[in-house]
Amino acid sequence: MAMIFLALGLVFIVEGLAYVLAPSLVERLLQMMRQLGLNERRQIGAMAMGLGLVLLWIAHLLGA
Repeated sequence: MAMIFLALGLVFIVEGLAYVLAPSLVERLLQMMRQLGLNERRQIGAMAMGLGLVLLWIAHLLGA
């Protein structure tokens, strides 16, 4: 259970950094995302999930 809180905390830190360090870039990114179709956004989400799974697998192999 502690690992879940650790993972969520790290996600919030990384997400928050984007808004603190580059809010205008986040705004442009959101505008670009609005222009994409629903299927394209789903594909981006699926790729992000896949990358997350790969990173978790690598962390597991490294002993985390």
